[in-house]
Amino acid sequence: MPTAIQITDLHKRYGATAALQGIALEVPAGQFFGLLGPNGAGKTTLISAIVGLVRPSAGEVRVFGHSVTEEPRAAKRFIGFSPQEINTDRFFNLRRTLEFQGGFHGLPRREAKRLAGELLEQFGLAEKAKLQFYKLSGGMQKRLMVARALMSRPKLLILDEPTAGVDVEQRHELWKYLRDLNKNGTTILLTTHYIDEAEALCERIGIIDHGRIIELGTPKDLIEKYCDSEVEIAVEGEMAPGEFADLPGTSVAGNRVRSQAKRIGVAAEALLARILSKPGRRVADINVKKGDLEEVFLRLTGKTLRESEEAQNGGAAA
Repeated sequence: MPTAIQITDLHKRYGATAALQGIALEVPAGQFFGLLGPNGAGKTTLISAIVGLVRPSAGEVRVFGHSVTEEPRAAKRFIGFSPQEINTDRFFNLRRTLEFQGGFHGLPRREAKRLAGELLEQFGLAEKAKLQFYKLSGGMQKRLMVARALMSRPKLLILDEPTAGVDVEQRHELWKYLRDLNKNGTTILLTTHYIDEAEALCERIGIIDHGRIIELGTPKDLIEKYCDSEVEIAVEGEMAPGEFADLPGTSVAGNRVRSQAKRIGVAAEALLARILSKPGRRVADINVKKGDLEEVFLRLTGKTLRESEEAQNGGAAA
């Protein structure tokens, strides 16, 4: 499988401040990749280096085999970028916004009109095509920004906080469009402060802190590595003291047995087998509490994503 993004020993310094410190990362073509990190961790600098807005102090970024610094035009041909900040003319209507972007990328007028119409339809904005941008809801504005990033038909779509400030229903609508894009072969790199968004969309996650990638993996693998899940079973019937002492991570309180483990399914099976091995017992209730990416993030960075978002909204740079 070809590599969409290849980053080798990437460094970026601003005076005495090291924004990126030896970043190494590969994102295969077709993958939906999530980049998570606290405010000030280096996410924005890393994205800026990938799209060619920031020149690295050392190291290299390649997009589909092309060096972003040595072959910028060739590399940028593959990239569509939707920044967190709205950076379009608020008085343009939707169709003109997209057609203008197509012209910026060198599309012939007829092709830009055709593609703009196709994207407006794809993103559920066709009926608003003649509406001025500033009259759209926040969710529709975000959808249009993603559509605008697709006017160059990129193989790599980079989205910086695409659902920030959008209500839950419109976030989920945008998720649908992004899933469809990815299924059709577009590689997507996403930054987000919404843990459910990262878990729902991303095949693989990278966590960045202090300018370094500190962990990589699928959401499932990261949760299993860093989180203990818990099962609690309420039992009808007598339980002998110390009956479960040989099962690791297991404790008894009254008529409830609790077990903590990374592979909670295996632990629950062992617990149920032990409980039901005694005649006259039955299970009255089972509760399972699983770890999540929020817990992984907290363990690795000492902050929750929500705390990071609040810090960013307070005015710090990411």
